[in-house]
Amino acid sequence: MTVRDPFAMTALDAVRAFRARERSAVEITRSALDRVARHDRAVGAFLRVDAEGALAAAATLDARLAAGDAMTDRPLAGAVVAVKDVLATRGLRTTCASRMLEHYVPPYDAWTVARLRDAGAVIVGKTNMDEFAMGSSTENSAFHPTRNPWDLTRTPGGSSGGSAAAVAARFAHAALGTDTGGSVRQPAALTGIVGLKPTYGRVSRYGLVAFASSLDVVSPFAQTVADAALLYESIAGPDAHDATSVDRPVERADLSRGASVLKGLRVGVPREYFGDGLDADVSAGLRRALDQMAAAGAELVELSMPHTSHAVATYYVLAPAEASSNLARFDGVRYGLRADGRDLRSLYGATRDRGFGPEVKRRILLGTFALSAGYFDAFYGRAQKVRTLIARDFTEAFAKVDVLATPTSPTVAFKLGERTADPLAMYLADVCTLPASLVGVPALSLPVGLGASGLPVGLQLIAPAFEEARLLTVAHGVEELLGRLSLPSLD
Repeated sequence: MTVRDPFAMTALDAVRAFRARERSAVEITRSALDRVARHDRAVGAFLRVDAEGALAAAATLDARLAAGDAMTDRPLAGAVVAVKDVLATRGLRTTCASRMLEHYVPPYDAWTVARLRDAGAVIVGKTNMDEFAMGSSTENSAFHPTRNPWDLTRTPGGSSGGSAAAVAARFAHAALGTDTGGSVRQPAALTGIVGLKPTYGRVSRYGLVAFASSLDVVSPFAQTVADAALLYESIAGPDAHDATSVDRPVERADLSRGASVLKGLRVGVPREYFGDGLDADVSAGLRRALDQMAAAGAELVELSMPHTSHAVATYYVLAPAEASSNLARFDGVRYGLRADGRDLRSLYGATRDRGFGPEVKRRILLGTFALSAGYFDAFYGRAQKVRTLIARDFTEAFAKVDVLATPTSPTVAFKLGERTADPLAMYLADVCTLPASLVGVPALSLPVGLGASGLPVGLQLIAPAFEEARLLTVAHGVEELLGRLSLPSLD
């Protein structure tokens, strides 16, 4: 291979260069750390960088390779990976971008973090996010906002905006985020990279600080579909620590087929995703991509998923209800921040008032109301029924097509501060990603070019449950057909 600057490599490039002894793991890691030092003050992707730990891990990889270990059992050896600050990292603070957990240092690694280490990845640091993963712009962090590397006046999306920005800025070859209602796919679209949400239950949630337990999925970001597949295959699989983890084989994507996979592929185009509210930039970019897919032999099948319009309302009953329950543990008694109070009740109130930001408080109140006596059936119970109807739409659609194609985000990256005073406008940023989350099926966002604004446009592909191999194979074909984006240099 032709060896380029390490920061310009994909994850697969870095792994191959390391194994071929063209670049040491320490060289690759130092390059990433130097780039972070030069540019992250402007971007704000990281909450903390673990330079000492990263270099020590890289030196261990180099020593093993020098000792004759072929590293065949370390598929990510040589790759630098960032981790969203909602995943536990042993000995390294995990704050969820909240004052509530500002000083929390976990005594263990999340399952996915342990799997990354086992695969040989060098973990460079913890990335910024919306507090407790509640938001779509990474402006709800208690510490600082993250900026989009394509335009520093704009958001990278959220809640996993720090991880998305880290990959788009090439501070890391890949990253982990979490996707509850679109928190990996939407920022992937806004930053011009690949984001994969696996099937619910495919990746363990052990060590993930929960937002909404029936929706949260640990998910990878990468520059390419091949890198996303590599990261996914490294973290997927059963885990006895997580009762929702599914014990079934992890099939590998067939990336050798390239764009030929599109010939004869039935691609569903749900009309409900292409209605009012879709930016002209996004609409034009998606239409060009779909036309090229059709020219390559795909059969575009227009269909209807009539309950799509209820997804936002359904999600914003169910997810806050689960958050209300999950975040009840943060009360000053056992976990995190503890404020003074004259009695137990005032201690609870003072702790939660000081520890939680406005958006987290808003969602806890929404969820508590939905679960309260007299309102449970009218809100939570009804939302669960609508969730079933949305799932039925997907079942009927997949009886007719192999994959679905939709916008990932209805807009390109929006300005920082543009929606912070309008929660509903912010919630609508995930209108295209919420249905797949409610149903638990795998979905992936990949860039399909730049709009007239010069900002990335994302295409969302959705497959049936546990068909990640199909999804990745098709996405790789689309990526080969349309070509990859050149990411911003920042220099």
